Parts: sequence; C-alpha cells; structure tokens
Amino acid sequence: MKPSLPTLLSINGGYVDTAGFLALHGLFTAHVTGNFVTFAAAMVLGTSGAAAKLLALPVFCMVVILARLLGGELSRRNLPVLPVILMLNFLLLALAAVFTLGFGPFVSGDGWQAILTGMTLVSAMAVQNALHRVHLGTAPPTTMMTGTTTQIMIDIADLLRGVEPEAKAAAKARLGRMGATLGGFVFGCAAAALLFMLIGVACFLVPPVLAFAGILLHAGRAAARPV
Repeated sequence: MKPSLPTLLSINGGYVDTAGFLALHGLFTAHVTGNFVTFAAAMVLGTSGAAAKLLALPVFCMVVILARLLGGELSRRNLPVLPVILMLNFLLLALAAVFTLGFGPFVSGDGWQAILTGMTLVSAMAVQNALHRVHLGTAPPTTMMTGTTTQIMIDIADLLRGVEPEAKAAAKARLGRMGATLGGFVFGCAAAALLFMLIGVACFLVPPVLAFAGILLHAGRAAARPV
C-alpha cells in the first residue's frame, strides 16, 4: 500500500532532523525552536555550532515567508502551487546532499561549510512546513510530534474510558492518521541514525530521493482524480 504524502513527509522530517543533528554538531534542521536549547548548551559547554543554531530560526522564518509569497504568485498566475513547492523542497535537499558529500564530514559546526549546509537543510524543512500548513492543513504536522503524541494519548484515554459512538469513530480515524505520521517520523529518525552510523554523510542522499518520491506520489494521485 502506498504511503500518503503527509506520511512520506513525516519520514523525511524525522530523517533530516536526525541526520542534521548528528552531522552538524547538534543542529535541529526541522524542529528549529529546539536550537534555543542547544545554543544555550553550546554557550555553557563551549561546543561548536553556536552560530548555526542562532541563525536557524531567522532563516527558517524568512524561507517560510518567501515560500508563501511564491505560492501566492503562482496561484495568481493560475499555476500549480503544490507541485512547484514540492520541487523546491526536493532541490534544496539535493543541494544539501551535494554540500554534505563535498564538505563533510564536518569536524566543526562553526565553519562556513557546515553553516551553509545546515541553513540549506533548514530552508528545505521550512518549505516542507509551509507546504504542510497551506496545502495539507488537515493532516498532522510532519516535523514536530509533541502535539501529535499528546492527541494520540488523549484519544487512547477517551477510548479506554468510553465515549459516544460518534466521538469514538472520530477518535479512531484520528488515531489512524496521527499514528501513521508519528510512526513515519520515528522510522525516519531510526533510519537516519542507522545510516549515519554505517555510511556517514552519504546518508544525506536519502532525503532528496524521498522528496522526489513525494512529487511522483502527488502527481500520480492528481492524475488519478476524475476530471
């Protein structure tokens, strides 16, 4: 059975965040607010990568704004928005893979090579977050699982205590969607950790492949819709 686009994006979200954290000295490329914690830790412990952690949030915010403006311009011109944004995400991940293979492994997170690579990955995840918010708003988030996990636990508790049939059906349907998203994210994290251990920075070849699979998946399902 083919995964849904949100599930595929969740796999990539977990994968990129984990691989980036391991290769770029504790940089969160998807869950960018986590860099406030790692930046503070870098200041106290004297570890590398403080500049990248500080830059991550403003870069993320700027790219989200630009992605939204691009989507608005494409819509104004009656051009397909989601396929273009998915392609942009793929191109950024492919560029990041080129950087990691060319510059890595990174002995320090403070070099311009590591910062450039990290900000490229942050930009890719910003684009993914923007396309999710605008085009997949009914699906669970694909890069941050705190809210999803909380809702899953609430739904499980409601099913255990017993609820009305309509609420029970809604909870089960929501559990299916959120469980797939959470499972995909966890799988992506585990796969990234394993591949980084086995092949090092070559593991960054996987995210653009997954992103391209998302483009093909969306195109195939768009073509299958009745006119």
